[in-house]
Amino acid sequence: MRKIILVFTITLFFMISQESLQAQEKTVNTGDALLKENLYNANKVKVSNFSLKQFDALFFEFFDKKANPNLVLTKEEFYKYTIQIAIFSDRLVALYPEQKEIAAENKKKWFAETYEDYLLSKATQKK
Repeated sequence: MRKIILVFTITLFFMISQESLQAQEKTVNTGDALLKENLYNANKVKVSNFSLKQFDALFFEFFDKKANPNLVLTKEEFYKYTIQIAIFSDRLVALYPEQKEIAAENKKKWFAETYEDYLLSKATQKK
């Protein structure tokens, strides 16, 4: 009987924890998700027509700004870069169809970037 109660309690704990984490994630990321979606829609056509040279310029500009300890991008600026980099993954699939899985993973990775993580990295840069 004790084992059943223990298993039930542990299961219930994990279910509640999981639901709580999902609820927090949805509340925190709702605004970011909407911003990302709007930026994706606004930049999809433009970025899909980028040459590799234009993409390289965008990519290195983002990393230069990200690495500059005296510069903090706004949330919109940060997501504009990450979403444009993600969009270019679709262009790479068109250019290199055999790299479809890698491009999909890259797109997913860039969409998953968060402004909060960026701000935390900036805080550690200044130390």
